[in-house]
Amino acid sequence: MSESTPLSRSHVVSPSQEPPNVAAPGRLSRRRLLQSSAVLSAVALVGLPRARADWEPSLRYPDANIEVLDPAFLDLRLFNASIERLATGFRWLEGPVWFGDGRYLLASDIANNRLIRWDEVTGEAATFRSPSNYSNGNTRDNRGRLITCEGSIGRRVTRTEYSGQITVLADQYQGKPFNSPNDVVCTRNGDIWFTDPPFQLGNNYEGRIVEQELPAAVYRIDAESGEVEQVLSDIAGPNGIGFSADESRFFLVEGRAKPNRILWEFSHRDGKLSDKTQRIEAQNHGALDGFAIDTHGNIWAGWGSSGAVGGDPEALDGVRVFDPTGKAIGHIHLPERCANVCFGGAMGNRLFMASSHSLYSLFVNTQGVGFDLG
Repeated sequence: MSESTPLSRSHVVSPSQEPPNVAAPGRLSRRRLLQSSAVLSAVALVGLPRARADWEPSLRYPDANIEVLDPAFLDLRLFNASIERLATGFRWLEGPVWFGDGRYLLASDIANNRLIRWDEVTGEAATFRSPSNYSNGNTRDNRGRLITCEGSIGRRVTRTEYSGQITVLADQYQGKPFNSPNDVVCTRNGDIWFTDPPFQLGNNYEGRIVEQELPAAVYRIDAESGEVEQVLSDIAGPNGIGFSADESRFFLVEGRAKPNRILWEFSHRDGKLSDKTQRIEAQNHGALDGFAIDTHGNIWAGWGSSGAVGGDPEALDGVRVFDPTGKAIGHIHLPERCANVCFGGAMGNRLFMASSHSLYSLFVNTQGVGFDLG
């Protein structure tokens, strides 16, 4: 049974500043662009190392690192596009989110306790926010504002206003602090869904060691009331989440399922889930993590070795692509494990891959869910 806990006004750090118009994730109004630029100009950007010369992209087309597992993947692969390494020098990169109005990408460098910003125009990476309360997953709400899961210290979900101020959307449930909010997504009606596993509570590397007070769960923040509802509490290590294009289906990674990680599919209607179905199992010690869905319903999942004895990181690391039925059709091989992905670029057809130490990209022949290209 789901339960709700109202938020008090003490959770609001700064007042919301909302423009009257809503734009798609990839394209925003001139007014919003100017607002976003103003925020960026106020943020001190500290330089990060650019990609080193110890990894070289393929000069041959097609890129041999883009493996076709099924002929269906040929429709998604661009023959003359290869994997690009955009930046490196991170410790554990997660939660990429694209800002088309500013032509930049944000991602969490968790163990370094910072949000980083990669600029498409200059090709440079820099620190966007430090400290970040060991931020993890990021997304944008339906007004284009940054929503962040702060996985430790804060253990909360926040919104960055156009002014740069931080509003706390949720930091407790029934009087108890969250564990370590992990991944987050916003639906068209403004509801915010997030996962809360205990992943960052058990070490002083990705956060701080603290006692777990709530079960691992999936939550929904109601757009109208601000109430926090516990939607699921029977998933071992809820991790990556996402919705289909029409939001009729909800996808969730069970990160601590045994013997292998599982991606579950649910029917979704009016904030309620039903019809739990196993869609993907990460066999052979695979580490299914965050994922993105394209407009055709294909699932592009961060992939790698789970760390179990017998795993083959060299064969597993990268991004595994599945068709809507859960059949593996392609694999983008990277020299390191990929934790999470997102679509971006001017046409929504550039796949960004947040990996252990580096950020990669690949142009593909599809677009991510949420891009209005009309």
